[in-house]
Amino acid sequence: MIIASMYHDINWQIDIDMLKIEAIIQQANNAGNLIAMDSNSKSSSWHDILTNRRGRMLEESLMSKQLYIMNEESCLTTFRSNRGTSTLT
Repeated sequence: MIIASMYHDINWQIDIDMLKIEAIIQQANNAGNLIAMDSNSKSSSWHDILTNRRGRMLEESLMSKQLYIMNEESCLTTFRSNRGTSTLT
């Protein structure tokens, strides 16, 4: 099993980060993987209020690879800054 922790910079193209996810999956070679990430994307799939372009692209990529999002809905957020709050994926 491969366990990875990833940070996806909001200023980078999400496509590059999705290629990194693909490399992790290939390296696992069907042994399993767990990826914890701060994707700097918004999606109702991980209990955000809205879904932005980055979030939609990431959602589609995760679904095409049969990966599952494990965030649980909560009134508590996992991230808070002057730009707002969110639940990290």
